[in-house]
Amino acid sequence: MMPDIACGRLTESQLERNFSDAHPGLTRDQAALEAERCFYCHDAPCIEACPTGIDIPRFIKAIAVDNPGGAARIILDANILGGSCARVCPTEILCEQRCVHTAIESGRPVRIGALQRHATDWQMEQDDHPFTRGEPTGKRIAVVGAGPAGLACAHRLAMRGHEVVVFDRHERPGGLNQYGVAAYKLADDFAQREVDFLMAIGGIRFEAGCSLGRDITLASLRNAYDAVFLALGLGGVRALGLDNAQNPSVIDAVAFIEALRSAPYRQARVGRRVVVIGGGNTAIDAAVQARLLGAEEVTLVYRRGTESMSATPEERDWARVNDVTIRVWARPDRLLIENGTLRGVSFLRGRPGPDGAPLYDPEAGFVLEADMVLKAIGQSLLPLSPEGEMPRVQDGRIVVTQGGRTTLPGVYAGGDCTIGADLTVVAVRDGRDAAESIHAALAGAVRNNGQDPDGKGAGSHG
Repeated sequence: MMPDIACGRLTESQLERNFSDAHPGLTRDQAALEAERCFYCHDAPCIEACPTGIDIPRFIKAIAVDNPGGAARIILDANILGGSCARVCPTEILCEQRCVHTAIESGRPVRIGALQRHATDWQMEQDDHPFTRGEPTGKRIAVVGAGPAGLACAHRLAMRGHEVVVFDRHERPGGLNQYGVAAYKLADDFAQREVDFLMAIGGIRFEAGCSLGRDITLASLRNAYDAVFLALGLGGVRALGLDNAQNPSVIDAVAFIEALRSAPYRQARVGRRVVVIGGGNTAIDAAVQARLLGAEEVTLVYRRGTESMSATPEERDWARVNDVTIRVWARPDRLLIENGTLRGVSFLRGRPGPDGAPLYDPEAGFVLEADMVLKAIGQSLLPLSPEGEMPRVQDGRIVVTQGGRTTLPGVYAGGDCTIGADLTVVAVRDGRDAAESIHAALAGAVRNNGQDPDGKGAGSHG
């Protein structure tokens, strides 16, 4: 028997409507009214809560006086990917959570994310670019990974006058923004338009189809470039740990989202009954998009309680609005396979133990019918190229110090492949800060006849 997984469950008009912009931007009048709510705090707690340190009151004040260009410059100076961050970052638990309005009007902070989108969208519609490339330095830097961290690093290095080559395994730059975020969050090909805007500064070359360890090695990059920035992300997929988990109807959620983002919606295949295993934003994105593609039943199952889910309350509410059922305190125990065809998943019911860890009862469980399982149980760092010296890795992440320095001279890293929160805005900060660190090290190397301030070459070229 064949699994009931197919494309074309909905008409093209239905798909177009389902995958349109989930939260359209503010009009000019709406933005002005919202900006006027801001108190323009001197010691603004919202700035402290922003990983990239955007001067939020200042850019909102610019919007209030009808200066969207000034607002955009303030944002993009700190976060060149401010447009996508306004759309995909959990502002509700970052800057907006710290807005002083929450102490006055519970649940009604200034809509910082929406205002940030308003300003950056305005800027991207203009013909002039707000940044120019610095005077050429003659230095060349390799960036491995074209996601938010890699792109932010490349842009800042280009601003400083360096030449940058960005390597990535995909055909298009953008990383998770291009391939791993729900389409309705970055509608109308926004991820590509933002990349085009960023690359317009010049001095950045993109090399597609290049994987570290297959097409390029860290040793060769260190030999050919003055510095290397690793923005590898987390390309590995954690195992489900069940028999028959290699069944073709058991699919990695990131791969499911990437396939959806890489082809027309009408070509995307989805089951009639879909079970999503996981509790993060990727699980929510996969579950909601399965429903939007026409799945009749989608159930998201998480092993602990909702308070432990990394997906924000707003994301969970969005899933429920889209008729996704969320079940907690349950662990997958067995895939139900009949003649090679997935028929369902058996789960064990759980409860919190004395130490908070889940306890599962082997005598209590339930079965969910399913013809597709999407696993969103976390990702891991792929093994680094074995050729030559490697930076130190701890707990599955590359170890870095201030400015993104790894344990190898001239090699820096940032984004999801390093220790820290897996957020787009954090990746942008890592890339930006590493670029400044690289620039300072190269400048120091020139002053010290090829030696950086620590007495080591800034790269193989010194």
